[in-house]
Amino acid sequence: MMQITSRFTIAVHALACVAYFRDVNVTSQFIAASAGANPVAVRMVMQGLKAASLIRVSRGKIGIELGRPLEDISFYDVYKAVGCLDESGLFHFHEAPCMACPVGRNIHAAMDGKLNEVQNAMEDALRKICVSDVVEGIIDAERQRGEQTE
Repeated sequence: MMQITSRFTIAVHALACVAYFRDVNVTSQFIAASAGANPVAVRMVMQGLKAASLIRVSRGKIGIELGRPLEDISFYDVYKAVGCLDESGLFHFHEAPCMACPVGRNIHAAMDGKLNEVQNAMEDALRKICVSDVVEGIIDAERQRGEQTE
């Protein structure tokens, strides 16, 4: 199965940390500890988020802050910001199908349009989900957890 790289989930995790811990100086080290991820990988993700203006990074007391309201950051924005795909798209074809074989010779023509449809449907779905939905889910889960421990 093809997978979008973990950069996507790390990026959403990072944005959720920045929003959830808005009164704390959130750093890439803090996010790496929360995500259980390599700090270098987190810093690379943060560079993509910063380049896309989804976050602002400053030294000192502020640390990392959101570049725009959380409800205005879709999963698609994150997906594009952290380069989850290369220019070839979601699906990667095997390098050299046999041109002497009718299947090998025609596989691209038979599949390319269908695979583009699938990718477009996935990207449309990503546009409909905001990072604020994730943060709301985290807040709800913590609230329920607190109610269970009382």
